[in-house]
Amino acid sequence: MSKPNPIELQKYLSGVDYPAKRDDLVQAAEKNGADSDTLDIVRGLPDRTYEGPSGVSKEIGG
Repeated sequence: MSKPNPIELQKYLSGVDYPAKRDDLVQAAEKNGADSDTLDIVRGLPDRTYEGPSGVSKEIGG
């Protein structure tokens, strides 16, 4: 499974109000039509609060 493009990832996470928990990110990705690989990556994030998009990208390694 490859890492998603950071721009594409943020497109899938649009509408998230930060700080946000992992479950909020998963809901946004599902709502915004993320592909299954991206959903798996977001679901695999540590269950914590993310302060902003850069924190999500950093956790994924983007």
